Amino acid sequence: MERTGSEHTKIGQMRMAELVAAALRDRILAGGIGDGSTLPKQDELVAEFGVSYPSVREALRILETEGFITVRRGNRGGATVHAPDIGTAGYALGLTLQAMQVGVPDLGAALATLEPLCAAHCAQRSDRGRVVVPRLRELLAASDGCIDDGAAFTRASREFHDAVVGFDPNATLRVVVKSLTSLWSVQEEAWADAQMSRGAYPSRTERTAAQRAHERLVTSIEQGDADEAARIAEEHLTATQRVVCRTLKNRVIDAASAQSRARFRRG
Repeated sequence: MERTGSEHTKIGQMRMAELVAAALRDRILAGGIGDGSTLPKQDELVAEFGVSYPSVREALRILETEGFITVRRGNRGGATVHAPDIGTAGYALGLTLQAMQVGVPDLGAALATLEPLCAAHCAQRSDRGRVVVPRLRELLAASDGCIDDGAAFTRASREFHDAVVGFDPNATLRVVVKSLTSLWSVQEEAWADAQMSRGAYPSRTERTAAQRAHERLVTSIEQGDADEAARIAEEHLTATQRVVCRTLKNRVIDAASAQSRARFRRG
């Protein structure tokens, strides 16, 4: 069947839109357009790429759908850039797992397998005493200072775990495991808020035990004992997840709710 002139025009616009979107996407990923900056106005994009306004608008729609930009309409409108980060990766992973109906315990088991490896790598870093340990001790002090506030203690503890993973020298492992930790943090912080509202949050004794486990982990990292760091991390994660999963054992991972999306953006 022969296409009409209108259909040919639409196909051409779509192809040009994809080319423009690809060029802008490459710039964002290469750092040529920084996170939080604004894309050039549509007039400028039309002139730069030599395409029509409909093609530019479709290119922006593609990038907005992919999460690379947020488009504001109106006289003061524009397209704000969002470079992909750990929150983006964790959110995308969470949506995939949620669509697969994967349970919270399954996520925890993956994290309990991989995070101890990151702890061991921290202990193997030659600069751990100068870079890793001081930051972890800062976070220990912060969590110790809010140990009487369950929800705040959970958030501070999750920040500690994120930092341990964030110091892994392998970039690929760091991104993968931080995506898991960000997703787990969303589940655990929501759990903590719910438990606090019910008066069922773990006791101060249990919080103190978690804090002491963090302290032992930092000591093992400082001493360069990779095996001990991995052992402590696995033991602590298993114990913590056991408490959380008493409530969430039959719960599917939540990434799509408004509360979860807000936590991803905050992270």
